[in-house]
Amino acid sequence: MRVLVIGAGGREHALCAAIARSPLLTRLWCAPGNPGTASVAENVAIAADDVASLVGFAQREAVDLVVPGPEASLVAGIADALAEAGIACCGPTRAAARLEASKSFTKTLCDEAGIPTALWERFDEAAPAHDFISRRGAPIVVKADGLAAGKGVVVAATEAEAHAAIDRLIGQGPVVIEECLHGEEASVFVLCDGGNAVLLGAAQDHKRAFDGDRGPNTGGMGAYTPAPALTSPLLEETMDRIVRPTLAAMAARGTPFRGILFAGLMLTDAGPHLIEYNVRFGDPECQAILLRLRSDLLPALLAVPDGALDAFDLRWSDDASICIVLAADGYPDAPRTGSVIRGLDRASAIPGVTIYHAGTVHGADGDLHAAGGRVLNVCATGATLRAARDAAYAAVDAIDWPGGFCRRDIGWRALG
Repeated sequence: MRVLVIGAGGREHALCAAIARSPLLTRLWCAPGNPGTASVAENVAIAADDVASLVGFAQREAVDLVVPGPEASLVAGIADALAEAGIACCGPTRAAARLEASKSFTKTLCDEAGIPTALWERFDEAAPAHDFISRRGAPIVVKADGLAAGKGVVVAATEAEAHAAIDRLIGQGPVVIEECLHGEEASVFVLCDGGNAVLLGAAQDHKRAFDGDRGPNTGGMGAYTPAPALTSPLLEETMDRIVRPTLAAMAARGTPFRGILFAGLMLTDAGPHLIEYNVRFGDPECQAILLRLRSDLLPALLAVPDGALDAFDLRWSDDASICIVLAADGYPDAPRTGSVIRGLDRASAIPGVTIYHAGTVHGADGDLHAAGGRVLNVCATGATLRAARDAAYAAVDAIDWPGGFCRRDIGWRALG
């Protein structure tokens, strides 16, 4: 089977590594890829949102399945364009990708389908949004309605923070203002074929840049799975009250959802509430989850466009898994790139450790250099989460990279 993975981050490195283990695979490409994906796939110099070039490549190379990683290609309509070319894609159409591309679309769907979520309002202009904040007070949540690379959400503890968030976000488009739900956050990942849903796992991540959940929001500084807060009864409640009603509502609209659905949840006293949907694997949650997979991932991904997930039951390791993100100094506001990274072989030799590349490049000198904000994902598995975390941080300490940093408290919710 000939497969093309789209993307260039740690998530795509993890996807490529999992797909590369399949005995069904005959050839694997990653566009554009990174030095890590190059170890398990052939990198192709095509941007993730260059739909026309990606489709053309897939046609020329007789690709059997395309697996998009980032949301940009999905929202740009890669699945639609591939369908027109007769090529299978494990990802939603542009219409179905609105679950991530428009928070107000998802909120409206939740209200219509009776899916538990926070009370909300959408605003197209700043003045009425400011008036709403003045009337409602804080704490309150302000979100960009559209895509914002994981950085378009402000949980405002004060009215001043909420007003500042409106001023910053309204220039990008409409904003959604929500009540502030209280509880523990968690994420559930589900493989969907339009009607059937197969649970991929649950995880908890860490969005803030620094220890103690301080600093600015980021794309994610680490994650672990399984998530102890999401017990089996809560997972089943999430599937029954949130995921399955969503799939039914999307199918009723004529836009069935096929792909990986990422439900961001707040575990409130009244049960799980949907915070938001993403229409692809989370990053870095994907890296942690796929390390626990014991089944062949490729047939399951192919079953998505085929509508055949009712026959699948994936097997998972009982081990815990963790992912620590190493970011360039200055991230997320102004990451400083170009610094040299050494010691990855030494770190990878630690039992249970796997390292994924997220933002690296080989320089003219042959050395590995930082080339982004989030640069490396240091992951580990273990019989317990504490064992996995100890191994991951031992690997972090084995890496020689003065120009980077990481959080030292990933997993604190589960470990105390």
